[in-house]
Amino acid sequence: MKWEDFRQSDNIEDRRGDGGGGGGGGFSLPGGGGGLGIGTMIVLGLLGYALGIDPRILISGAEMATGGSRSGYVEQQQQQQRPQASNRATTPPSDQIGRFVSAVLAQTEDVWNEILPAQKGMRYTPPRLVLFSGQTNSACGRAQAAMGPFYCPTDQRVYLDTAFFDDMRRKLGGGGDFAYAYVIAHEVGHHIENQLGILQRAQRAQQQAGSRVDANRISVRVELMADCFAGVWAANAERKWKILEQGDIEKAVATAQAIGDDRLQSASGRVVPDSFTHGSAAQRVEWLKRGLQSGQIDSCNTFAR
Repeated sequence: MKWEDFRQSDNIEDRRGDGGGGGGGGFSLPGGGGGLGIGTMIVLGLLGYALGIDPRILISGAEMATGGSRSGYVEQQQQQQRPQASNRATTPPSDQIGRFVSAVLAQTEDVWNEILPAQKGMRYTPPRLVLFSGQTNSACGRAQAAMGPFYCPTDQRVYLDTAFFDDMRRKLGGGGDFAYAYVIAHEVGHHIENQLGILQRAQRAQQQAGSRVDANRISVRVELMADCFAGVWAANAERKWKILEQGDIEKAVATAQAIGDDRLQSASGRVVPDSFTHGSAAQRVEWLKRGLQSGQIDSCNTFAR
């Protein structure tokens, strides 16, 4: 993926090195201590690799898999304390990984600044992206490296511990610049959902859902739409700048497959479709490809299917 010669986004808050505490680095798979069973370990692996809005829902997924309770993402948003997020201004980071994230964020800004007005008649207001190490505060609660990247609709920020990319490559078999960009674009996709009012409608639907299974299905649709929006971004970025190189799409597809709920649950020996919160491997690939092939926002209506 080509990114080195692109502009850097100013919508970056670099909190790395702020002494936020909490162990630093990306997600860690539990080593079996603390009473965690293998099912919990697998779901926490998903937690570190998830591209979700708020990864706490995946902890609830672990509880469901072991017979405990779970609550939907939107319900948890209602229950969380929401500390005030920082609005400090920072200059774009100068290190390699920071520059990469800033350049990808800038590409998402330039694409969505063009296609959101053109396709939906709306002005795009970009999210801020917070780089942190270990843990930091968000308006959705404490952001921790173990959660993986996530979007907080309350403060309209994407939270990312960049050590996640190392873990993605070493522990989960993913990697490559375009695969990393897909992770960022997915979270920005949730911001697009927020601007379009989809997250708010999903919240109401989850509150009115007749069962936990129905609430989970709404979560899956939200996640698959963000996958599709990541594809829409990539399609339009390729049209504008020819950013893709040989093997890039294959790596992104492999990433989408690897994070399917069925793939991750199968490692524990038990796949529970009713507990899916992000979609199966086949679904995630389908919707990513749909966005890549169409480049159109309206092609991503997962709620129409």
